[in-house]
Amino acid sequence: MKAAEIRGLSDEQLEEQLTELHSEWRDLRFQEAVGKLMATSRIREIRKTIARIHTIRTEREREAITRANLADSSQAAS
Repeated sequence: MKAAEIRGLSDEQLEEQLTELHSEWRDLRFQEAVGKLMATSRIREIRKTIARIHTIRTEREREAITRANLADSSQAAS
C-alpha cells in the first residue's frame, strides 16, 4: 500500500488496516518458524506498510496539535 492510498483512509480505516496487517504478519512469522513460508517478501511489505501507517498517524496527530496551537494563539491575540 502506498502512502498516498494510506493518507486517503480515515482514522478508523487505518486502525482496521493495522489490525489486519498485524494478524497477517503474525501468521507469516508462524509459517516462517515452521518452514512453510513461501512468500518471504510479503513479510517485508507488511512491515513497511505498518511503518507507513504509523508515520501517517503521527503526522496527523502533529498536524492536529499545530492547528490547536494556532487556534489558541489567534484567540489570545483577539
